[in-house]
Amino acid sequence: MEMNDMVIISVDDHISEPPDMFKNHLSGDLLESAPRMVKDENGKDVWVYQGQSFASVALNAVVGRPFEEYGMEPTSLDQLREGVYMVDERVKDMDVNGIAASLNFGSVFDFAGGRLHRVPDKALAVKHVSAYNDWHIDEWCGAHPGRFIPCAILPTWDMDATIAELKRVTDKGCHTVSISENPTCQGLPSIHNEYWDPFYKAITDLDMTICIHIGGGNPAPHASMETPIEAWISTMPMTIAYAASDWLQLEALHKYPDMRIALSEGSIGWVPYFTERADFSNSRHKYWTNSRFQHLKPSEMFKRHFLNCFIDDAFGLQNVKFIGEDNIAYECDYPHSDTLWPEVPERLWPTINHLTDAQIDKITHGNAMRWFRFDPFQHHAKADLTVGALRAKAKAEGVDITPKSSLGERPLEEGDVRPVTSGDIMKMFMRHEDADRMSRMAGQEA
Repeated sequence: MEMNDMVIISVDDHISEPPDMFKNHLSGDLLESAPRMVKDENGKDVWVYQGQSFASVALNAVVGRPFEEYGMEPTSLDQLREGVYMVDERVKDMDVNGIAASLNFGSVFDFAGGRLHRVPDKALAVKHVSAYNDWHIDEWCGAHPGRFIPCAILPTWDMDATIAELKRVTDKGCHTVSISENPTCQGLPSIHNEYWDPFYKAITDLDMTICIHIGGGNPAPHASMETPIEAWISTMPMTIAYAASDWLQLEALHKYPDMRIALSEGSIGWVPYFTERADFSNSRHKYWTNSRFQHLKPSEMFKRHFLNCFIDDAFGLQNVKFIGEDNIAYECDYPHSDTLWPEVPERLWPTINHLTDAQIDKITHGNAMRWFRFDPFQHHAKADLTVGALRAKAKAEGVDITPKSSLGERPLEEGDVRPVTSGDIMKMFMRHEDADRMSRMAGQEA
């Protein structure tokens, strides 16, 4: 196998939703009361819903900019590359990057619908969740069959409505949902509470996959407002380990051996030590903790239930045998600052080409197809979805990948040469985002 022969599926990308997304899925009072995008007094695009403003249209959506602008925060759709919010342009950006298919998390309600937990009329929000999922499944993913993995959000504050929505989206061909990795951050019971039992049963009965994405609940480690931001950025993917440890203790994993959980944007290099430590702790402490792991090791349970997703992780790929070749999938993170667009194949190939062709196929697309019940080859010949074929298509279409400068918020005034700190970034987001969400991300009161 050569680089251009790879078929790459990304299991973690993002959308900045267009302002007209509800028009084809609602009418009358429901359309009138749906989230709408407006310009605020400073010319920023904001989503308004039930008396609340969701200021971020594109959290860190800096793809296509020069590196010097990766710390800027776009404040309107016209500051973004069109592929961030226009599906036809997104497919072109996928082609030029050699990406065969993509799973996309939303922005307007957070990655897992977290903002909806703060609106006053939850019954109305249930209806708008369904409309959002219809747009995502039918309009965004449906525009290019075989190129997108649908991923629904859920009204988890209402378990009956959640189960109904699971069944509804499954009937529409969606087999993946995104929920908070720590629902207590949304005011809900913990994942260990019986409140969630119907959810776990339904997920398993419907053969669906749960995605838990960093930033959807647990705050990232945040030492101080004076700490250089590079410390925060460096550790952010590994924060998923907190959620992994919590979910690994879930009683439902013992009850439902086929339950599937994807750790989105968590990387993989930390996994071998994490599972080693879990086994060590269990071997020494299970005698007094009343551990559920009496016959099955935590590492074995982890391999049975968890998919680990990486952007750039040469160390992890050198240790596939400790992670499991069936438990790794690729992610691009378009359009955020970690994305390697448009050079994914060039960055991925040197880190993966020591593996066998069969292992490469699993990690680049086979595992994604299996874990998310998705088959792009029902719609496209495999030969047409290789890196080489997609890039030839993009070349014929003249897709421009030249970095382009744009506008947005800056963390420092021009000319300030001191290291950017966590506090600088928080203050920038506070001018642009809702304070509650950013406080949770920081793990402290702003």
